[in-house]
Amino acid sequence: MKGHPLAVALSAANLNEVTVLLPLVDAIPAIKGARGRPRHRPGKLHADMGYESKANRQGLMERHIAPRIARKGIESRQRLGRFRWIVEQRIAVLHQLRRLRVRDERRDDIHFALLVLGCDLMLFRSLARFC
Repeated sequence: MKGHPLAVALSAANLNEVTVLLPLVDAIPAIKGARGRPRHRPGKLHADMGYESKANRQGLMERHIAPRIARKGIESRQRLGRFRWIVEQRIAVLHQLRRLRVRDERRDDIHFALLVLGCDLMLFRSLARFC
């Protein structure tokens, strides 16, 4: 999907990334296609070594998602570079919004609302290019 955010989550800074992956995958809404049942999940998931664990791989396989996660000592991170660049570019677009780059909000519900608004603005800008 060209790096467009499908779901976002807000977590603490000291929370391990391994625990956030599967709830975030489950938060992806249904994507309506031309015909048939709407697709709820992507066919494969690219992630860096921070998300690598047996529980995440097993959880993704149970959800019929092919995990493309670099394994420590086996696979190189360089292979994920072209997909990782798209994600980093989208995060940079979100950081153009000052309220998301530097968190001044004490309440996390307000910060989450600003994060969702930033993602909506990103999607709106990408749609505006086609009109």
